[in-house]
Amino acid sequence: MLAWGNPYCGDANQDAVERASFQSKLVGEEAFTRIAPAVHGVADSSTVHNLFKALADDNGISLSSWLTYVDELLKVHEGRKSYQAREGTKISLEQVLCIGSSRKRPVLKWDNNMGWPGNVILTDKAIYFEAVGLMGRKDSAMLDLTIPGAGVEKAKVGPLGSLLFDSAISISCGPQSETWLLEFVDLGGEMRRDVWHAFICEVIALHKFIREYGPEDNDQSISHVYGAHKGKERAIMSAINSIARLQALQFMRRLLDNPLKLVQFSYLQSSPYGSVVCQALALKFWGGQLVTRYTEAGAPSDQESLPSDEISENTGHIYDIDGSIYLRKWMRSPSWVSSSSATFWRNASIKQGLVLSKNLVVADASLVEKAATICRKKGQMVEKTQATIDAAMLKGIPNNIDLFKEVIFPLTMAIRSFERLRRWEEPHLTVSFLACAYTLIFRNLWPYVFPSALIILAAGMLTLKGLKEQGRLGRSFGSVTIRDQPPSNTIQKIIAVKDAMRDVENYLQNVNILLLKVRTIVLAGHPQITTEVALVLLSSATIMLLFSFKYILSFLLFDLFTRELDFRKEMVKRFMSLLKERWEMIPAAPVVVLPYQNEESGSPSGGTTIDNKKDHKAS
Repeated sequence: MLAWGNPYCGDANQDAVERASFQSKLVGEEAFTRIAPAVHGVADSSTVHNLFKALADDNGISLSSWLTYVDELLKVHEGRKSYQAREGTKISLEQVLCIGSSRKRPVLKWDNNMGWPGNVILTDKAIYFEAVGLMGRKDSAMLDLTIPGAGVEKAKVGPLGSLLFDSAISISCGPQSETWLLEFVDLGGEMRRDVWHAFICEVIALHKFIREYGPEDNDQSISHVYGAHKGKERAIMSAINSIARLQALQFMRRLLDNPLKLVQFSYLQSSPYGSVVCQALALKFWGGQLVTRYTEAGAPSDQESLPSDEISENTGHIYDIDGSIYLRKWMRSPSWVSSSSATFWRNASIKQGLVLSKNLVVADASLVEKAATICRKKGQMVEKTQATIDAAMLKGIPNNIDLFKEVIFPLTMAIRSFERLRRWEEPHLTVSFLACAYTLIFRNLWPYVFPSALIILAAGMLTLKGLKEQGRLGRSFGSVTIRDQPPSNTIQKIIAVKDAMRDVENYLQNVNILLLKVRTIVLAGHPQITTEVALVLLSSATIMLLFSFKYILSFLLFDLFTRELDFRKEMVKRFMSLLKERWEMIPAAPVVVLPYQNEESGSPSGGTTIDNKKDHKAS
């Protein structure tokens, strides 16, 4: 890895000095992500970047950290052999992955609000629990993790249904199966539950991957592809190695906040572009050379005479860079028809380096590495986007109000500028605006206003983009700056929340009164007001039918810009006062408040009617 990171050395004496200080060297991320997956079981291409984050210090991975990791990984595999020898009589056909049993770190199975200690055994197919009672061990119970519908979630448990302890997981194998609540007590930290959650998630994700991307067990076409019958074993071994790596990191206390990022199949289920990486893994596990001529309905029989890219286009099969084939009839997952999948496999046949095998390419990358690289880049983009969203999620009502004011500040400035035009504070600007507006109206140029605005907006955005790429706008351009609120004690915070809730309540009351008055007008709750409003609507409809829309728009613009002038100011005030007086005379629709009704009890006998006969004001 050090040679990959520093491939050239011009001085032999300097080379000898560097060998002497080998302990102080650090491996960078690029070298680690390229070399580590080539060592079987040490890392995989999908999660190697997360493994680097777990092992690295500030600047890279030191030799001591690497040797400790390899040593712990070997201990995990040696421990599994002892597990298999100890539990082999009971679980002979399954691979034991880990056992959760310790006096200092017990495992409790909660049932009927009671926790019973016992031993948990996780294999590559199921999870077993063996309760420990006063009379010794009881018979073990088993949950099958290979069937569709199996799932695991983090959960809380506690005596008498209190949900006090956040250290359990809930495991189920479908809606009809029993649900287990297992609590992993960890006196030394909080990660034991999360690690076991990742273990079980990986086993479930493994068998989901096999169901979606692997051929069926009784598929006769497996015999046509060399090594395809070992594809399921390769996938299982990949998941076993992922869990072993997570166990080694657990013993080293170098876990990430989310251990699911360190196990391959669980990570790919929730990561962007993960489905394409799964397809590349399926080709890696089940793909191989054709040992006999394979044909199916609609496929040409002379496939060997065609180039690999033409075969892929004509038959729908997928080919690796070494010529290994993955048959079309094995593609049962819906992800094969996605646009990202089509784009990736269209460019997959491009070869730039020396291909030694499907997993070893000189001066280039394998298909799994290429898909994992794209997945990692897209994941980093998603993380950056989520980081900006998290940074904008401020706590506290005052801070969010200040942020909202700052974000809508350009719109506020536009409204203020329009108000200055309407009030004739700068007459020459108002006259110019009205001249442009009336020219657009009477020249019938309104259909071009919206497209022109979009063109101007796009041009402005592209100009800002170019200036930002040139570094001429500064690094802080586009960021929103607000001032934090002064520190306050608990009582002040409670008072602020109470004031905010009162303001929200007053706002909702005014909105409800407005809607109830509109309901009164529409449903003829006050016949005189309903008649007047109906006549106004009929008059408006008549005017719109008789006159062209440009004349109506011109009149509305004239009315809007002459309200603050002296010759109309008093008239407008009297008219608005009349409208306000008429609005206050409209009663709100009656509201009937029924008493609380319990679903188990009978229906209530009566209710309370609130008839709003007096005037209401909507502020």
